[in-house]
Amino acid sequence: MASDLPRYTLRMPKEYLQKIRYIAEENGRSANKEIELMVKQRIKEYEQKNGSINLDDL
Repeated sequence: MASDLPRYTLRMPKEYLQKIRYIAEENGRSANKEIELMVKQRIKEYEQKNGSINLDDL
């Protein structure tokens, strides 16, 4: 089943990816889903500190 979600290629040091894969496995998730959750948490933290990001302003 194809996803309608936009794709984004991410480059990072190999050790980061290895650690993310380890964390993902510990949490029963794919590395992709783990990264998605990390980004979601970071956005939430940013918006709590700085206010909501209005996507219409982008």
